[in-house]
Amino acid sequence: MTFGEKIKITRLRLFLSQEKFAKELGVSFATINRWERGRCEPNYDGQKAFHEFCEKNHVDFDE
Repeated sequence: MTFGEKIKITRLRLFLSQEKFAKELGVSFATINRWERGRCEPNYDGQKAFHEFCEKNHVDFDE
């Protein structure tokens, strides 16, 4: 599963728009859009923010 797919699945599971999800992670809407479309990968801080968000919201991809 790509990082973009993880972003989209997480967003949809929690009923968040890209804009609201961006605010939760402390990044811009455009950043979430690029990640989700696979146009770029997040840096370490972005990956860490996403991982912490998933832990906080009980989203697990190790199923």
